[in-house]
Amino acid sequence: MSTESPWTLDAKDCWEHLRSTTVGRLAVIVDDAPEIFPVNFTVEHSALVIRTGDGTKIDALRGHPRVAFEIDGVDEETAFSVVVKGDAKEITAPDDLRSTVSLDVSPLQPGTKNHFVRILAEEVTGRSFPVTDPTTWKSALSDVARAPHE
Repeated sequence: MSTESPWTLDAKDCWEHLRSTTVGRLAVIVDDAPEIFPVNFTVEHSALVIRTGDGTKIDALRGHPRVAFEIDGVDEETAFSVVVKGDAKEITAPDDLRSTVSLDVSPLQPGTKNHFVRILAEEVTGRSFPVTDPTTWKSALSDVARAPHE
């Protein structure tokens, strides 16, 4: 008997979702605290590749290579979330860099982005579930006037 939820995605579905989008969130440790950054990425076999510039992300990865990466999506009927956990390593070997440069991982922001990072997926999990009709959550308080900052 399986203990997994009927909404649990198998590895194949998780990778299909990862291949279907180009933007996710990278969670790293900065000064002993978690930080999350939006990044664009591509899938390379069973790894993710991001491209970044000098700064907080690359410094954090060098000091604490263990990371989490997350994507999610929603349409009118279904929502999903996929999380990848693993170690991030800057790609520095010339042969690896030559093959990585040809990947479609163009940064969304301008500026010098000369660091390629590979996240080796050690754990990939995901879930998908039907989107609930918003009226399901309607209550007697739903139409109460709210303060301007609520």
